[in-house]
Amino acid sequence: MTEERILIVGAGLSGAVIGRELALQGHKVEIVDSREHIGGNCHTERDASTGVMVHVYGPHIFHTDDAEVWDYVNGFTTFLPYKNRVKTTSGGKVYSLPVNLHTINQFFGKTFRPDEARAFIEEQADKTIADPQTFEEQALRFVGRDLYEAFFKGYTQKQWGCSPTELPASILKRLPVRFNYDDNYFFHKYQGMPENGYTEMIGRILDHPNITVKLATDFRREEADGFDHVFYSGPLDGYFDYELGRLGYRTLDFERFTYDGDYQGCAVMNYGDVAVPYTRITEHKHFSPWEEHKDSVCYREFSRACEPGDIPYYPIRLVEEKAQLADYVALAEREAGVTFVGRLGTYRYLDMDVTIREALDTARLYLARKAENAAMSTFLNPPL
Repeated sequence: MTEERILIVGAGLSGAVIGRELALQGHKVEIVDSREHIGGNCHTERDASTGVMVHVYGPHIFHTDDAEVWDYVNGFTTFLPYKNRVKTTSGGKVYSLPVNLHTINQFFGKTFRPDEARAFIEEQADKTIADPQTFEEQALRFVGRDLYEAFFKGYTQKQWGCSPTELPASILKRLPVRFNYDDNYFFHKYQGMPENGYTEMIGRILDHPNITVKLATDFRREEADGFDHVFYSGPLDGYFDYELGRLGYRTLDFERFTYDGDYQGCAVMNYGDVAVPYTRITEHKHFSPWEEHKDSVCYREFSRACEPGDIPYYPIRLVEEKAQLADYVALAEREAGVTFVGRLGTYRYLDMDVTIREALDTARLYLARKAENAAMSTFLNPPL
């Protein structure tokens, strides 16, 4: 295979994994990133004053059923056991999430066994809603008004900046209740945290003689001319200088504070009441339970509409955005020599394991297409 010059925009998980896979095959890879560090929103750094490993852009917890992806990340760092056990404060009391048998018994003052709890929740459900269309209808149909208003309504309204009556039912895909005492937030086979943070892991992925990384470097489309192919993990609308307008995102603001001791006794405390302006508080030393630190670094997390200059976190993907997205996809598919990847490049919310899986598959598809002298796809998985 002829050696090619590859440009990758973004030094997060997508760019790092694609870059390494292509570098291993002898291609020369240049990666540019507008930030002054690698890792994108997964960036971690150790706080100088407390020694705590901080998830700078909010917590990232690795969980997957994909054995190949699990083996891949463990090839670059040691993942230590971590299970996400979330608590929530609602109506002046603390409960366990996701809603489970303990939550139900505590909330309703009962001592239900699993079958009793299941029958009780079914009685609470609004059976008049045959075909839920909105988030609120979906929640009312499955858990009833009391649990919905305590654990879902306020948090969702703060997270998305609109009434749950305006959100599609698909956001609440499954019955959000467990009829046992399992309070592990995720259900995947492999769960853990990198021993020394994600930035170290991504740095090792990028550590190859065929990879050059340029930080604090903005990408301009005309700069792609000297390369054989571009993999772009920045915002899809940003690639086209927002000529069709900006796609809708939610962004996050963090109010960082330190505490002498243990602030809340857990890594994540949600706040379900609308009167509390933040959605949750994260205490970062609890994301590394194998370490001991006297002091804490905490984030109060606020969600709001993303504006120019903000970091986009969550694609909104409601009706208006999907129509605009279709126009951007049409523009992208007319581009030659560029593949859009990752959460921003495809305007889809992706967990880390899915991001890595798609990056591996994208690199392999590119190598296969080159071997066949065929054109590379604009998207591995179309955004719509």
